[in-house]
Amino acid sequence: MDNDTRKAVAGALARVLGDTFVLYTKAHNFHWNVEGPKFFALHEMFEAQYTELADAMDAIAERIRALDEYAPGTTAALTALASVKETDEQLSAEDMIAATVADYETVCATVTEALKAAQDAGDEASAGMLGERLEVHQKAIWMMKSLLK
Repeated sequence: MDNDTRKAVAGALARVLGDTFVLYTKAHNFHWNVEGPKFFALHEMFEAQYTELADAMDAIAERIRALDEYAPGTTAALTALASVKETDEQLSAEDMIAATVADYETVCATVTEALKAAQDAGDEASAGMLGERLEVHQKAIWMMKSLLK
């Protein structure tokens, strides 16, 4: 892979990392602050999400390093890269789920763009990891949409 292509793939992965970081932070926020009749189930769901996302951030950052680029590591750098935006207000449990569905859909778009960049570059390692991320996010969307019915 030539230098420009390698940097482009690493940049796409950095955007996935930024979205994953903000989604991780929001899952923590919602885990701490959810309330209502579905409290226990949602409290556990958000914990499972942030735990999974923490592992994903590490894998994504390490893949960026494997491409010989530095992974963004500050809150400012990660949030600047993210398409997902933080939530400042307190949401109802249902609105937390709806917001999280929308965020996962946003992350899916970011992952899809990065997957295309990796595939175009012939970077099978990044493409494989991103394909797995897409599957995890799509499953989360299905499960959360089921909660909203």
